[in-house]
Amino acid sequence: MRKFSFVDVIIISGVIIAMFVGIYTAKHFRQTADKQIEATSPIMFQVFLRGVTVTGEDFPIKINEKTFITIRNVPYTELEVTDVKSEPRKTYSPSAKALAVTDPGQPALFDAVVTIKDTAKITKDGAVVGGNKIKIGLPVTLEGERYKFNGTLSDVRLYNNETVDNSGENVNLG
Repeated sequence: MRKFSFVDVIIISGVIIAMFVGIYTAKHFRQTADKQIEATSPIMFQVFLRGVTVTGEDFPIKINEKTFITIRNVPYTELEVTDVKSEPRKTYSPSAKALAVTDPGQPALFDAVVTIKDTAKITKDGAVVGGNKIKIGLPVTLEGERYKFNGTLSDVRLYNNETVDNSGENVNLG
């Protein structure tokens, strides 16, 4: 009988370990990634766009249009925009009766919140969209025919198809 070399021992050990892992997974002692998904649910998430420069007459992102979304520099898919709120950048003026007024020095600078809907896989850690956990603070890029804006996720919520509101009835995943 020939002696086993060190490499032979490592290979045999690796095969034995792989067999144990396979047995534990098959017997449900070890939880795999697909077992962690608890449900699939429609979600809405809001992307905050800070300091967007738009010199045209209207904001380029429109309600009920599609926008291509990139999450963490990984292209995902086109999703429907359900709401857009944009307003000119504000500044504080001690001489005005209202403290926050439109900044006259930067008339083309806007802040916007874009609401997008999608279907996500729900895990115990939160919603998963396109293989990414969707959490507040995540960098997101919105791209359309005339624009490409970088923003940050500012809200993530489950919703039912009848209503979407911020009343607390929806579950906040952020």
